[in-house]
Amino acid sequence: MKRLILLVLAVLSALTALPAHADELRPGYLEFTQEDAEHWKLVWKAPVLGGLATRTHPAFPEFCTQSAPQAHVEGMVLVAESRLSCTRDLVGSKVGLAGMDAAFTDALLRIAPLGRPVQATRLTQNQAMIEVAAVPDTWDVARSYFVLGVIHILEGYDHLLFVIALVLLIGRPGMVVKAATAFTVAHSITLIGSTLGLVGLAQAPVEALIALSIIFLAVEIVKQDPAAPNLAERAPWIVAFLFGLIHGFGFAGALREIGLPESDVPTALLTFNLGVEAGQLLIVAAVLAVLALIRRLAPRALRPVALAATYAIGITASFWFIERVVG
Repeated sequence: MKRLILLVLAVLSALTALPAHADELRPGYLEFTQEDAEHWKLVWKAPVLGGLATRTHPAFPEFCTQSAPQAHVEGMVLVAESRLSCTRDLVGSKVGLAGMDAAFTDALLRIAPLGRPVQATRLTQNQAMIEVAAVPDTWDVARSYFVLGVIHILEGYDHLLFVIALVLLIGRPGMVVKAATAFTVAHSITLIGSTLGLVGLAQAPVEALIALSIIFLAVEIVKQDPAAPNLAERAPWIVAFLFGLIHGFGFAGALREIGLPESDVPTALLTFNLGVEAGQLLIVAAVLAVLALIRRLAPRALRPVALAATYAIGITASFWFIERVVG
């Protein structure tokens, strides 16, 4: 039992090294938009963190010449716009990012030619260049944003810790599913509403409130008393729904910085949200499996392990909250 507790503590101690802002490691966004037979608008959005801004740059065929980029910084993202003059069509040639082998995060590529369907895909270290297709796969956008949603929930550390804390608080699979569903519905409402400009909330207070939601769950776990269950235990779906509204603004902030394909906004929104849910279900299943394993192998260690995890989560979230409020 001692070895099990020490192992869990060793893993959880790494939480204190996580970034203060959960959505820092966002992918880049590269867009080629054709303006006429010879000219393309090139937009490159590169997160300051992750290596894209400093180690990569747009790559295109030799028969294209680039104007001087006009660059500015938006939050933690470098945005550069320029024009390409190409002597022939890009179909059959390759575009993408040079230097991806030295970056730590992926990028989205969107190619919007005149009179042809939009082509969208992800650029990775293993696939940094893409051939421009005459007839692109219509499912490229859906696949790219679905994967992006999964990655975001797994690498969005505060969303990740919130889901873990929610499972630790509830424990029962049936109730966890209900709470997760409420969380899903809530953050879908604010994600879609905020992305479409129907509702809005400044990102700084959103990030602080997300950290506060994790602290709240951690406190509720520590205070648990089987003889007197608190509100979060009696009706966890209410708590999950209310905090889900806040987390939805966080997802929307990440999606705004990633960028949305103008002609495929509904598809991108839907599949990104589905990807978030898929990632969330993976987290819930993993935590429930670990709890079931501990319950079977060392039942007396279950509460100490849960408390160790809770304190690690609570300390990390408290650090995030202070950092985000102080700035």
